[in-house]
Amino acid sequence: MPDPLTARQPALAPARLARGARGAVVAPHHLATQAGLAALAAGGHAVDAAIAANAVLGVVMPNGCGIGGDAFWLVWDEAAGEQTALNGSGRSPAGLSADLLRRAGLSRVPLRGPHAITVPGAVRSWADAHRRWGRLSRDAVLAAAIEQAEAGFPAWDGLIRAVEGLWANIAGELWATGFGSVWRPAARPWRPGEIVRLPALAATLRTLADEGFDAFYDGDLGERVAAGLRAAGGLHTVLDLQRHQSDWGVPVDASYRGVRVTTHPPNSSGFLALMLLRVLERFEPPAGAVYDGRGWSSAAWSHLMLEAAKLVYADRDQFLADPAAREVPVTALLSDHHADALAGRIDRQAADPAPTPVRTLVGGTIYLAVVDAAGNAVSLIQSNAAGFGSGVVDPETGVHFQDRGASFSLVPGHPNELTPGRRTAHTLLPGMLFRAGERRPWIVAGSMGGDIQPQIHAQLVSALVDGRADVATAVAAPRVTVEPDSWFGPPLTVLADGPLADGVSDELRALGHRLTQVPYDGGLGHEHAIELVEGGPADGGSLAAIADPRSAGLAAVR
Repeated sequence: MPDPLTARQPALAPARLARGARGAVVAPHHLATQAGLAALAAGGHAVDAAIAANAVLGVVMPNGCGIGGDAFWLVWDEAAGEQTALNGSGRSPAGLSADLLRRAGLSRVPLRGPHAITVPGAVRSWADAHRRWGRLSRDAVLAAAIEQAEAGFPAWDGLIRAVEGLWANIAGELWATGFGSVWRPAARPWRPGEIVRLPALAATLRTLADEGFDAFYDGDLGERVAAGLRAAGGLHTVLDLQRHQSDWGVPVDASYRGVRVTTHPPNSSGFLALMLLRVLERFEPPAGAVYDGRGWSSAAWSHLMLEAAKLVYADRDQFLADPAAREVPVTALLSDHHADALAGRIDRQAADPAPTPVRTLVGGTIYLAVVDAAGNAVSLIQSNAAGFGSGVVDPETGVHFQDRGASFSLVPGHPNELTPGRRTAHTLLPGMLFRAGERRPWIVAGSMGGDIQPQIHAQLVSALVDGRADVATAVAAPRVTVEPDSWFGPPLTVLADGPLADGVSDELRALGHRLTQVPYDGGLGHEHAIELVEGGPADGGSLAAIADPRSAGLAAVR
């Protein structure tokens, strides 16, 4: 009988693993990866490369991110030997409240339109990170994005589908005219390979290069951005933009079988992935189970993950909010006591048929990672949410605005109730992993995937630690996730995005899970990762980078 550790199935799709020793970039579009690698080759810090890649993604992948969105950063500073969190998420405008929308007859914040827009925080976070670590000029950092917006880039299938999908839902709305003029200028779908040019966005990016990233908030550009929001029916003022600040913070972490897993503190959902891992640590994978290119060979481990997620998401709805407005008891939620209590509620023989109903937070995101030749590392997740976000595009500045505000609650007294000047609960989750006794990161990783990001990340960590998978297999293998049945409903919809190991699908159904197979096309997220092999460049080691094969991404190294 073959050794299960050597007879593993290959990944479902080409792994796209790249190895190098002087820097690595992973991003969900190849043009962004190229921009990040060029910044490293020019002597840039990992932060320079991250901004360069992010800016290009905002041009060529606007269905996932852009300068009208939010960002969460983890930065490993090799010289200081420390990791820092940077919160680049925006706040609700001073003129908007839950009471105002309730009086308008609404029971939830609309997914699309101006009332879903919080102040975009990403560009301010670029400014803060660049001031602290940047080596290259803003001109050099933004040159690739400006070129792609001005000279144009080829329309690609995912972008075309996103444009047409949104337009079918918003055509006819008064606030949607800007989207139509910018993203359907010929009043028809883009043809694959047709050149897309965005001159207004190019001009805005050039202003940021010339005047500074803070000009998005504090300069004449900020006035024009605020005017564009008001023209679409928003209640935003230039003071809302001028008052916006990023926040520096300390990452939250948890140990998983000796591996320290770090992520961004609330209002990020990062601690939910840590909660999942803390619960899973109370169990052991079934004897003889292996992890390979089709995931776990036993349904028992996936069952535990799904049941733990149902419990953790109920906690999320009870506690996740803006920590400046309401305490989020992260220490208690990550405690042994709480993990034991949640684990004790899981039936190993049957799925919970009636879990606590939970809300669906908006998603639609990109994740990118960078490690430079000195060993500095960036884990960055940036988002417009919901595919082109609010659907509001200002044709004068070319900015398309996120709809993170749609995650606010309108229920009076809810922890995440829409209140003026408040940050909403966010799905965004950057991560890093540290092996026991090692000073530097082992893995820099994160995913897009909306509400299921904590599950995707926990599955990656378990694959690496429990399954002893290589990083390419851990990223590329099928995922099994659970979601609410509706915007607010019990989390009973179980999805798998590829053929699982023999018998696993039938076993999950026998345990009571309502399992559906979905295409292996990114619907269950993109996870990208960089492994610092033997300590990475700063310790004489190397780098292994993997872009999720579900994406249009690329891993590139020097």
